[in-house]
Amino acid sequence: MMATGDSGQVRYCERFSYLCLKFSLIVYSLFFWFIGALILSVGIYAEVERQKYKTLESAFLAPAIILILLGVVMFIVSFVGVLASLRDNICLLQAFMYILGICLIIELIGGVVALIFRNQTIEFLNDNIRRGIKNYYDDLDFKNIMDFVQEQFKCCGGEDYKDWAMNQYHDCSAPGPLACGVPYTCCFRNKSDVINTMCGYKTIDKERLSVLDVIYIRGCTNAVIIWFMDNYTIMAAVLLGILLPQVRPSRREVEAGGLGGQREMGKVVMIIANRAGISEAGEGALTLTGTQGGLGSKPAPDTD
Repeated sequence: MMATGDSGQVRYCERFSYLCLKFSLIVYSLFFWFIGALILSVGIYAEVERQKYKTLESAFLAPAIILILLGVVMFIVSFVGVLASLRDNICLLQAFMYILGICLIIELIGGVVALIFRNQTIEFLNDNIRRGIKNYYDDLDFKNIMDFVQEQFKCCGGEDYKDWAMNQYHDCSAPGPLACGVPYTCCFRNKSDVINTMCGYKTIDKERLSVLDVIYIRGCTNAVIIWFMDNYTIMAAVLLGILLPQVRPSRREVEAGGLGGQREMGKVVMIIANRAGISEAGEGALTLTGTQGGLGSKPAPDTD
């Protein structure tokens, strides 16, 4: 009786652990499935609006394209995880595990490469920001993003405020009123003040110290990097929240989905056998046979 009680408790613990793992993976997959669907929807909407204005075709300068690609990947991968969890399909679970493993490797390689080639990465970002600045008034997506970054991070341009000379309207040789100036989002101002769109007038050709109290002189690339460094604990927590589920739950769920599903199948066989009057002594062999061969397997002969 004691052995039977311990065996039942063990099976109960295994069942509880299996359900917890399954539920956690379902919640994890559903969460990123909805996030992927949301990102995909926003990307499609932004791309439709972008096409109306016939803005840039470069993938880097078209955030809508990046959102669509990211949303598609997240949606498909998360859908595989949801389907695999609900169906207890070992093949889909393994596929989900391998896909997450590949994503994890790509993320790690990207981070390592960015750290090793830090200067080249910064220069790459600055070059692309300058390309965007050239078409600042033609690309609505880039304009909105650049204005937001400059206001929130209190910066101006990519490397510094002089990057705005790359724009044909802000170039010092341009004939218009914007010549040799920067957008108003580069200016110091209180939120309660009325926006002065000409606050950056004639600042590009001046030295840094002379415009220090008028506009932000530091570049946005360094400003964003400094923000990440100042908030490294938050970023570390976010990265762990993204990476850990890719390392642990997927593999454990695959194991639980395979072994746990087989144990459940074995218990069903045992119940049927007990109702048919098979002795308790043959349950061990019966369980082994049930887990290996499924419901269609024949029970092992009683050796007693």
